[in-house]
Amino acid sequence: MGTHDRQFGFSRKVIALIVPAVFGVAHAADDDVARLTKPDTTAVSVGAAVVSGDSKTRSLFGQYNGLRKDDAYLLLDLDVIRRDDPTGTWTIFEGRDLGLDTREVRFLQQRQGDWKYYGEYSGLVRYYPRTINTSLQGAGTTAPVVSLLPVPGTGSDLDLKTERKAVSLGGEKWITPNLMFEATFKNEDKDGARIFGKGFTCPSGAAPPPICTALAAGANQWALLLLPEPIDSTTRQFEAKLNYIGDKFAVTAGYYGSFYNNHNGSLNPTVIGNLNNPLGNPMGADGSVPLTPGLRNILQLPMALPPDNQAHQFYVSGNYAFTPTTRANFKLAYTHATQKDDFASNGFTDGPPGVSNYGGVVNTTLAQLGLTARPMPKLSLIANVRYEDRKDESPLALYNIEGTNRYTNGTYSLKKTSGKLEGTYQLPANFRGTLGVEYEALDRGQLSSPECIDLGDGNCQGDSVAGISGLRAKTHETSYRGELRRAMTETFGGAISYVHSERDGSSWLKPNALPATGTTAVSDAAIFNRTAIFPFIFMDRKRDKVKVSADWSPMDRLSLQFSAEDGKDKYSAPTEKGLRDTAVRLYGVDVSYVVSEAWKLTAYYTYSEQTLHVSHSTGYIADLQDRNSSAGIGVVGKPMERVDVGADLMYINDKNIYAQGADAQASAVNVAFLAQSGGLPDVTFRDLRLKLFGKYALQKNADIRVDLVHDRQRLNEWTWGYNGVPFLYSDNTTVNLNPNQNVTFVGVRYIYRWQ
Repeated sequence: MGTHDRQFGFSRKVIALIVPAVFGVAHAADDDVARLTKPDTTAVSVGAAVVSGDSKTRSLFGQYNGLRKDDAYLLLDLDVIRRDDPTGTWTIFEGRDLGLDTREVRFLQQRQGDWKYYGEYSGLVRYYPRTINTSLQGAGTTAPVVSLLPVPGTGSDLDLKTERKAVSLGGEKWITPNLMFEATFKNEDKDGARIFGKGFTCPSGAAPPPICTALAAGANQWALLLLPEPIDSTTRQFEAKLNYIGDKFAVTAGYYGSFYNNHNGSLNPTVIGNLNNPLGNPMGADGSVPLTPGLRNILQLPMALPPDNQAHQFYVSGNYAFTPTTRANFKLAYTHATQKDDFASNGFTDGPPGVSNYGGVVNTTLAQLGLTARPMPKLSLIANVRYEDRKDESPLALYNIEGTNRYTNGTYSLKKTSGKLEGTYQLPANFRGTLGVEYEALDRGQLSSPECIDLGDGNCQGDSVAGISGLRAKTHETSYRGELRRAMTETFGGAISYVHSERDGSSWLKPNALPATGTTAVSDAAIFNRTAIFPFIFMDRKRDKVKVSADWSPMDRLSLQFSAEDGKDKYSAPTEKGLRDTAVRLYGVDVSYVVSEAWKLTAYYTYSEQTLHVSHSTGYIADLQDRNSSAGIGVVGKPMERVDVGADLMYINDKNIYAQGADAQASAVNVAFLAQSGGLPDVTFRDLRLKLFGKYALQKNADIRVDLVHDRQRLNEWTWGYNGVPFLYSDNTTVNLNPNQNVTFVGVRYIYRWQ
């Protein structure tokens, strides 16, 4: 369904994210058949494309497709397919988007049933869609220098991007008719910078005195800085496995390794001169306190970047056919993951005494067993059970400090057990009924009995769980599912399903206040607090979900598909605050109509709505909604023998509603402020996209193709600016986005095939 003619092997990503059209549906199947029946093919597609506007007016359109930077581009694709009939050897070379940053190249050679090897290269550039204006020096390096820009908007524009370059190699060899060896290797380099930053406020109990003490009675000082994260990393993945395939038994034994190396260990900013206060004025200029050495030093502290790490997994999986209708499958795996990046080499010299690296170790054991059976012609059964034991065996040390209190790093081990039993029975009148039950249990036993280290005076020092009111060591959830489906007749088929699940857990654990660490088990009544904060992953939950779908073909040329889904989650915890409930609704219809052998129409419409009700501990009540509507209509046809045309019109309207209210205990000042301001405005995104294509056959093996895309996007949001006022950092750095973007893409290609 790509914009290119599949007859030449051009994949769905040829003008991929440039014009992800749905034009050639009817022709794609015929073209794939042609490739298989005429394997010896060489095809080249060469042309040019132009894009309207500039990098700021097409920043949303050009995030991932390589069309952000320039106005004109080379469009070049290449396919070579050869088959040596005497040996049955295939040779395939594919080149995609060779004139763009998203280029892909693949070479493959194989003798079916004997051996295969291949090599691939792919690139992807992601441009940050917003424009940053700043005086920051060394942005995207590990040592940026911050200075106050005298007037916002008078600095230099900074366009952040990240670039991925991946190389893959792979191969396979049949050792015997039943035994095959496979191996793959992938190396991906990632380079660039992405938006990042840091901020702090003084006074703060998190900073040990006298670094960040009170400035005066009721006075404080804070700053927020933009510090792009420098990215320069390499990820390598390797997998080797041995496959045995017998008449009844198949098994795979293998190894998978992942190796991540970050060439940047830390981000070390320098702050020169003064910064702005929260009102946008230089600190000290309006009678406020000048930038203090304490806050400056905190802002200049090094920030750790993702550390080097690696993981090794050994696994065996397979299946066994007891009878033609009864089959079992299994998997056993063990993963050893480590993180031992050196502190000093990354710029950190004040770690715990005698500790040179984190020494992180996580060992995971996985066991899975499944069974499918048909004990009688009308009944089929599915059963499976899965167990995962993740042990965090990282050593403890006193890494953390809050005021004068010290506490250790936290380790997180988890045992997860899940199972499923489901049966389907063939009922009269082409109905099928399904009943099923699923169970999941999570055991975070380490939360109730946290590890600790001996300080030498008999005291046990462990991890501090700060910022929340309670957590649970164990949760378990049971789900029941029922479905009634009517098998497709000549004109109609459909299904309705219902799922109900309930989650509960063990006693709540109350974090101990510093200097004590760890948790204490208490009852719901003892832990109750009107403004408490309980993470929703630990809360009791009831979930109900119903789904209806139908396929209807009132005539041979017309087919319709309908779907509707409604679900709701209700949460409860020993508090009046927190997440109360969520809901989701989804409706959709797809239509396909074959006008004639030469023309086909398609259309669709979907509507989804997600809601979330939460009462925040600070006294406001939020009723959040995300409403999304999308619609499209397309046509493909052949008005004359040598001409193929298509058109597609798509519309998306996404709206996030931030309805806010104040609870009964809110202060009069907060109630009045909310009434005056109206709360947060809505966030809306709209996209109207028209795609046209036409292809003319110059001769049997040569075509001219023209693609046109006109895209109109509108993004109205307040996160990075509102009413034309951009977001402002403490050094007068601004972040801005053109909210109304109109882009036109025109591409012309000449396609030639040799056979």
